[in-house]
Amino acid sequence: METVYLGIVIFLFMLAVFDLMVGVSNDAVNFMNSAVGAKVAKFKTIVIVAAIGVFAGAVLSNGMMDIARHGIFQPNNFSFYEIMCILLAVMVTDVVLLDVFNTLGLPTSTTVSMVFELLGGTFILAILKLISDETGLTLGDLLNTEKALSVILGIFLSVAIAFIAGTLVQYISRLIFSFNYKKNLSWTIGIFGGIAVTALSYFILIKGLKSAPFITPEVMGWIDANTTMLVAGCFVFFTILMQILHWCKVNVLKIIVLLGTFSLALAFAGNDLVNFIGVPLAGYSAYTDFVANSNGAGVDGFMMESLMSSAKTPIIFLIGSGIIMVYALATSKKAQNVIKTSVDLARQEEGDEMFGSSGLARTIVRRATSINEFLVKVIPANVRNWINSRFNKDEVILENGAAFDLIRAAVNLVLSGLLIIIGTTMKLPLSTTYVTFIVAMGTSLSDRAWGRESAVYRITGMLSVIGGWFITAFVAFTACALVTVIMFYTNIVGMVAFIALAIFLLIRSNKMYSKKETEKQDDLFKRMMASKDKNETLSLLREHVQETLTHYIDFSKDAYVKMTDGFINEDLRKLKKSLNETDEQRKLLKKRRRKEILGLRRVPITIAIEKNTWFHLGTNSCEEMLYCLKRICEPCKEHVDNNFNPVPKDDVEEFIPIREELCGLMDRTRNAITANDYTEADDILKKGDELKNKISALRKHQMNHMQESDNRSLKASMVYLNILQETQELVSVWRHLLRASRFFQGDYVPQEIPQMGIMDSKA
Repeated sequence: METVYLGIVIFLFMLAVFDLMVGVSNDAVNFMNSAVGAKVAKFKTIVIVAAIGVFAGAVLSNGMMDIARHGIFQPNNFSFYEIMCILLAVMVTDVVLLDVFNTLGLPTSTTVSMVFELLGGTFILAILKLISDETGLTLGDLLNTEKALSVILGIFLSVAIAFIAGTLVQYISRLIFSFNYKKNLSWTIGIFGGIAVTALSYFILIKGLKSAPFITPEVMGWIDANTTMLVAGCFVFFTILMQILHWCKVNVLKIIVLLGTFSLALAFAGNDLVNFIGVPLAGYSAYTDFVANSNGAGVDGFMMESLMSSAKTPIIFLIGSGIIMVYALATSKKAQNVIKTSVDLARQEEGDEMFGSSGLARTIVRRATSINEFLVKVIPANVRNWINSRFNKDEVILENGAAFDLIRAAVNLVLSGLLIIIGTTMKLPLSTTYVTFIVAMGTSLSDRAWGRESAVYRITGMLSVIGGWFITAFVAFTACALVTVIMFYTNIVGMVAFIALAIFLLIRSNKMYSKKETEKQDDLFKRMMASKDKNETLSLLREHVQETLTHYIDFSKDAYVKMTDGFINEDLRKLKKSLNETDEQRKLLKKRRRKEILGLRRVPITIAIEKNTWFHLGTNSCEEMLYCLKRICEPCKEHVDNNFNPVPKDDVEEFIPIREELCGLMDRTRNAITANDYTEADDILKKGDELKNKISALRKHQMNHMQESDNRSLKASMVYLNILQETQELVSVWRHLLRASRFFQGDYVPQEIPQMGIMDSKA
């Protein structure tokens, strides 16, 4: 039995390695989004700075893992078996939960996930113990809810305070520096730099190094007693130093941003390390205590009083954790995905707006617009003009490809550090994830980054992320409680089953993520938006549009074959899958179209006007192809799902050659677009027109069959007629698509411009 539990402890440490990697991937947004968004240095340099901070924070932490030992449950009233059920359930749930959030690109809180998992597992076992207990135990003897309540309070406070503070501080900073901040740095940069570096230094000392072995209680006491003197002295020293560095042509703002990145990385590793290795270390401690002191007592009878004491983590665990976190930070694609989410939501210019819109966001924007119109009426015109001159976006200074400028990046990091210091002083467990993300949202709002055409998408994204945080707490509590109960009643069998399930889900999740990444056009879009050369932007836009059109021709051809095969072979599963894939492609097309419209706005105006019609004709054709497929699939699915009579074999035999000819012409169309060679375009269009005539003849032939024969299935014949009608429409649509691509990619403009929304069969 001891061997089995030793295996469970070893697996807990294996999960801790995964937890460290997915946790760092998730929290990378905390300390890297501002530096990455402002392009203060190469991505590799930013990673190195963050990695040094992470490693230093991990090694200098004293590793006090009390939250996992007795922060949520009262271990003296739980047996060794019950504790192991809780700890294993927590780790299994936590790894899978965080990996799902990372894969979706949503920042979440490791603190909240861990605390609510511990709370969920402990709560359900406490209820079970109270039901069968005869010793008079109460819920308070088994469960410590104080920590969970303080975390919930921290969530609400951090979201509200961080957003308001970010909005106000950035607004004041922008009034002082304006978007053309370089001309206003002569004497203000020294004071700004002094405040920023002093705040970050204090943050490193108080939040990042407070638990370091060389910071004794006496030293902390002296720091607390002389805080005012230390802060004032640092402010004077750093103000003078920053002013001198500015005179020496050193970019002080970049120093502030990189120092802020280092300080938040240090604090994250030094304080949040408990979230990743606290649980397996508690399990290891419980196991060693059971082996050494059980004296024959069973796993159900040996109580865990030993976990009531605090324990220091051996340095080897801290060094190993630091190495794993640095590796994850440097190699994780998911970390870059989470960073992208926060950076895009804070971007000064319009981005791909990956979140779409929601009813609540539209209501908020509508109300905000009304308030803004009221303020415009009551604020004097000269004051409005002066404010607008400070927020003149035409003067914005952005590094090549940056999402926002250095002023905003510095405010994000400095203000995040200050708010976390204040939260620590007030003993509120403010999450670094919450604070840094919400501060970034507040600063982007006050910087007028949320324009009329992007605000609804940004607010939807922010609400989605915030909603994800609250969902984290609910899902973590519920899932861990369920897993704990199953393990408790199924014993070792249930534990082994969940271990296998966790491994399977992690492997599948990573495979799905890798597949998803290969389908993205992010690189083309980034290059298109970063380019300052309008001709280069046009070339990248054409490449982007070319990829979109070929993708939807390929998808339409494959989906058409699957749908018609599903109808002919009565394969309901294939029809359902095809319908779902078509719906997903419609959502993807909407995102691609928005990206390409943003690119079209950045090309020379004369070319944009000239190509506008052909661009929209191409994307409308892609959309219409998807609608054709949907109109084909839905009746087929309903027919097969109701187990109606199949389509007659003679109908299938006359349809297959038509389908093969259609697929062949679509392949020729795809090849022409891919090679950007339209020498055969006229022949393809001619063949398409001939195919439409063949389909018309086939439809008339089918209708004659239906009138002449009473033995034919009316329902099957009607569905078959619908397929022929939509196939004919599909031919018209891809012919429009071919013409649109031909004239969008080339320099030739035809005399006749098609009217949008009218699919001319003779096109």
